[in-house]
Amino acid sequence: MSQTLRPEPVEVEREKSPGTFTTTVPTRGRWRRRLHQPKSLAGRIVLNVILVLFGLLFLYPFVWLIAASLKPRGEVFDNALIPKTFVPENYVEVWNQLPLLSWMGNSIAIALLAAGTVAISSSIVAFGFAYFRFPGRGLLFGLVLATMMLPGAVTMIPIYLIWKETGLLGTWVPLWGMNLFGSAFYIFLQRQFFLGLPRELFEAARLDGASAWGLFWRIAMPLSIPSFVIVFLFEFQASWNNLQAALIYLNAGSVDQFTAPLGIAYAMTKYSPTAGGHGDYQYVMVASLLVTLPMLILFAFGQRSFIEGVATQGRKG
Repeated sequence: MSQTLRPEPVEVEREKSPGTFTTTVPTRGRWRRRLHQPKSLAGRIVLNVILVLFGLLFLYPFVWLIAASLKPRGEVFDNALIPKTFVPENYVEVWNQLPLLSWMGNSIAIALLAAGTVAISSSIVAFGFAYFRFPGRGLLFGLVLATMMLPGAVTMIPIYLIWKETGLLGTWVPLWGMNLFGSAFYIFLQRQFFLGLPRELFEAARLDGASAWGLFWRIAMPLSIPSFVIVFLFEFQASWNNLQAALIYLNAGSVDQFTAPLGIAYAMTKYSPTAGGHGDYQYVMVASLLVTLPMLILFAFGQRSFIEGVATQGRKG
């Protein structure tokens, strides 16, 4: 059953003179405005100071990483945000020390496959739950949501054995292949968005002869771009940072086939003095900084749809 958005009730009071009315905003909304928009100058100053402090707190690790990437080997961990000795050559030498370009290319390709497949497959399943009415729909949707309660450690070994039987160990497929079947969280997210779409649009398209696939592809998908972008960005980031899966399925292969997280873990071991290295961790810092750039670029291009989608989902909540 489709859900409709209902505005907050507004109290209407009748004045003593006939025919005149005054509207009163609910107390809850009034408190919200007072909380989010301080009227006094002192309140606004305090709020801005708090926001700046929290912003600096979150920026500190990134600033430290930039500083460490510009230091020589002996000063990497001195915690100084301004290097005593600037070594910009680290950004040139890192390409000779590590196959960083291959790692980033592998991660981008895998993340695009993982994000694209899970966004499309989850949207298709979510549309089915949102639009079609069939016996047992609620029970089946509950079972889909119940899969989120399973810890990853419970399914890790069975999933590994499945990929082993297929003979695809050591390839990229295990890192994105499971996304072809959707994700319970993304199905729930997309379903909630589809439930907010006017059902009359789909009924009118049905009268015009649109098929079920046409309803999804020509009506639901264009209207759900904000939520689709949210799913894509979330999964891209999850795949980009997924060290565990790469460690399980790619660790026995060639170093050039590693993803960026697995490559950085390999570099930490390579330069560790306990493993015969010389402690050249400045290259690890440069590599760690460079692998964050694709995520920053992706968010910069998708932030408008991302923020719009988050706001839309919040209004539905």
